[in-house]
Amino acid sequence: MARNWSDSEIEAIIEDHFDMLANEQNGLAYNKSEHRGALREKIARSEGSIERKHMNISAVLNSLGLPYIDGYKPYGHYQKALFEAVEAYLQGNRDLHAYLTGENLTAGQEFPNPEGEPIPPLEYEHPPPLSPELEVPEDIRQIILRCQRPAERDARNRRLGQAGEAVVFAAERERLLRLGQEELSERVRWIARDDGNGFGFDVLSFAGAGDRPDEKRWLEVKTTTGPKSTPFFITRNELKVSKERTDIFRIVRLYGFRRLGGAYRLRPPLEDHVKLSAAVYRASF
Repeated sequence: MARNWSDSEIEAIIEDHFDMLANEQNGLAYNKSEHRGALREKIARSEGSIERKHMNISAVLNSLGLPYIDGYKPYGHYQKALFEAVEAYLQGNRDLHAYLTGENLTAGQEFPNPEGEPIPPLEYEHPPPLSPELEVPEDIRQIILRCQRPAERDARNRRLGQAGEAVVFAAERERLLRLGQEELSERVRWIARDDGNGFGFDVLSFAGAGDRPDEKRWLEVKTTTGPKSTPFFITRNELKVSKERTDIFRIVRLYGFRRLGGAYRLRPPLEDHVKLSAAVYRASF
């Protein structure tokens, strides 16, 4: 029977995990095998055991809407002790936590800037599949509730939202140019920046191909530094617009944004792709 990990072993592997994650987020090279070897000199665990625990930590980070290490995909069966240790580490390293969430722009890397550097074309992937809600033990659920909720965190971070909108705006203009639609490219507008936030979408673009290349596309951009399945907020106005203009409204989801990790699109009806639940109510007299 496998013995439980001690507090000191958990602390050692969490420190090692975040060291690799910080390097990865900063675009710095590192070697997982060397890290495992160095860690085995501190704790008496097999390479397989260490790899699985790294994947457990990735599962904790995924549940918190935070980036995790490429190659250590989330693997369940994590215990309360691991959740508490990750929470304690992040609380003791506020700058790292702010960097991972995109709230801290002074820790070495700005967001991708289409005006200062070339932005590669957005390659849209399939969105995450709808899946049943996982049963989370109550003690772990309470820890998650204590942490910053990713949808609220990203919605408050206007700098992150604007950076994502800038990338989509630039990518749409470039996409239309590649399609030979120079006139349409010039007509792409950053609505949220130039006209305000009350329209229910951020970027006005065009199909660019097909029978009606000039057909409009209303793009609402949702950006996170977290992984692909990180939840996000949809305002009542955005939902209303999505229902009224199912033909042209799209949500563009950017994730892993520190490294331009990926993107996917959601086409109405949004209920076909995501579970919608009321999160905020307006109280009035």
